[in-house]
Amino acid sequence: MDQRLPEPPSEWEYTLHVPHDPLAPSIARATVRLVLDRHGLPELVDTAVLLTSELLSNSCRYAPGPASVRLRWADKRLRGSVWDTGPHLPRPEACPGPDADGGRGLALVDLCADAWGSFALGVALGKVVWFELLPDAAVGVAA
Repeated sequence: MDQRLPEPPSEWEYTLHVPHDPLAPSIARATVRLVLDRHGLPELVDTAVLLTSELLSNSCRYAPGPASVRLRWADKRLRGSVWDTGPHLPRPEACPGPDADGGRGLALVDLCADAWGSFALGVALGKVVWFELLPDAAVGVAA
């Protein structure tokens, strides 16, 4: 009897729905770590965890309702995205001062992601903020 595991799919997608809750970013971090570890992408784990945490933390801070985190692997790239109910697209802050208590998250996303962006879904539907990572270009940032 052949006991080999089946080949992993070349494309996959996972979605995690979370309530508007301060625990959501830590649950998303654990989920992203588990998914990428199981799919054999350890070089992307730290950066994907950091970026997902930043985007979901912004969602919890600025959007009034629940959110969803989506991870999609296709064309040898990882796309992470966060949907939330907030209608306003994020704007990176211009160099927050050392005493600022925010404004650095999108700068980290810009620094660590191979690409990122956002798009509105309409006033009643919210928005999506996304990032892409390529395995060969992953930045090793500890989460």
